[in-house]
Amino acid sequence: MQKAFKKLLVMLAVVAVFALAACGNDKENKKEESSTKSTSYTVEHAMGTTEIKDTPKRVVVLTNEGTEALLALGIKPVGAVQAFSGNPWYDHLTDKLEGVEVVGFESEINLEKIASLKPDLIIGNKLRQEKDYEKLSKIAPTVFSETLRGDWKENFTLYSKAVNQEAKGKEVLTAYEDKVLALKEKLGDKTNQEVSFVRFMADKSRIYYTDSFSGVIFDSLGFKRVPEQAELFKDNAKLGNLAVEVGKEAIPKMDGDVLFYFTYMPTSDETGLATEKEWTEDPLWKNLSAVQKGNVHKVDDVIWNTAGGILAADIMLDQIEEIFVK
Repeated sequence: MQKAFKKLLVMLAVVAVFALAACGNDKENKKEESSTKSTSYTVEHAMGTTEIKDTPKRVVVLTNEGTEALLALGIKPVGAVQAFSGNPWYDHLTDKLEGVEVVGFESEINLEKIASLKPDLIIGNKLRQEKDYEKLSKIAPTVFSETLRGDWKENFTLYSKAVNQEAKGKEVLTAYEDKVLALKEKLGDKTNQEVSFVRFMADKSRIYYTDSFSGVIFDSLGFKRVPEQAELFKDNAKLGNLAVEVGKEAIPKMDGDVLFYFTYMPTSDETGLATEKEWTEDPLWKNLSAVQKGNVHKVDDVIWNTAGGILAADIMLDQIEEIFVK
């Protein structure tokens, strides 16, 4: 009787061990299931609402300012559009984009190339690629910013949400704003000067204003604008306060305490230089007070206008400090 009782106890102990083991395995399996279960989030954007599963790892970006946003967030895209000048990237981005595939241009994307990269997120822009949105959405979840203007921060915030890096995006923007405030303090009363921005292009010239990339940055630093230029933008429906195309009779309105000009030269096309030469040698240009006082600066069109992203903005702040402080 006693032996039988001992055998029963042993059997019960063995059963208990297996039951505990099975329970432990069940808990581990549930943990693994929960860890592998995909999470999703939604992003509201220019074309509606898009659901994105997990944090994207293979991102294709279809604007140059969007490319800068991703790089600033520590993300290298698998594909990006070619820069307006550069082969294929802007000089300040070349090292950061090594190995990234070109997927066309902002205004002419290559859908087959994009699909071949098997992206899990596509970032584009309504102004540039609205007609391709449906096709892109069939390739991968697609998020579009509304437009492209001087204030890149709104688009940057959207892109941060799209790649599930909203907190990191806020850190990057805070660091940038801190740099703006520090430079503003260094500049002191130098910001009381009126600044003017002129761009030379193939067979045309423009005055750039408050909604331009350079205009937004100078406004954030507290610089003044030339009052006479405001008149040029009153009925400028096409480009609003971004820029206005002018003839040589408007050269006197280009004057300011400090005048900056930049020349657009897309890849393998330097015809903008001929416009620059023609205008800067004109008697009206030479008669500008900024020219006569030596307060004219030729600056890089990519950094001061065309690139339009956070990395260019950061470089531009350094160049402004170099011009006004150092």
